[in-house]
Amino acid sequence: MTNGTDSTDFDERVIETRLEDGRAISIRAVRPDDEERLRDGVAQLSARSRYLRFFTPAPTMPDHVIEKLVDVDGHRHLAWGAVLADDPELQAIGVVHAVRSDEQSRRAEFAIAVLDDFHGQGLARMLSAVLLIHCRREGIATLDAQVLLENRPAIRLLRSLGAERCRSEDSVGEYALNIGAALETLRQADQPAGLKQIFAAFDDLL
Repeated sequence: MTNGTDSTDFDERVIETRLEDGRAISIRAVRPDDEERLRDGVAQLSARSRYLRFFTPAPTMPDHVIEKLVDVDGHRHLAWGAVLADDPELQAIGVVHAVRSDEQSRRAEFAIAVLDDFHGQGLARMLSAVLLIHCRREGIATLDAQVLLENRPAIRLLRSLGAERCRSEDSVGEYALNIGAALETLRQADQPAGLKQIFAAFDDLL
């Protein structure tokens, strides 16, 4: 559930839920000290998944890319990650980000990555739900996403949340997602089942 209900400790909450296959996971905010965990996670993505997420299949990311991923403050850069609850190494199995140009902007750039072994388990939708709740709390109204047009799973996810394609250029499509509408879609969804725990964990803010 959650480590507290005071809205001031939003970033300290830990949501305990399950993947569709029953494996227990924990979802919490990314912290700067997660750098090595995220670096290892990127390395464990398949070359195909790295290409679709970072537009390059390189087996490792430059230090400045990893540093940017963990340069989180909960206001300008929001990020949440998931780990297997029974994993002693607490390896990151999925991470979602929203980054805006400044703390007053009502738009942010959206990005998500899930390790290949955990595709099809509802994790992307659960991570998206947590991020969307956080975004709304921070006054962000719209998420923008740049996606390779061949990345059909990402496009399906965005469209399932109500995102609309704004433009396409070469091999990249740009999508805009209304956060309020997307949250309502997820709140009404029956799958994945773990969404219920996520919304219960933030009932005091919704």
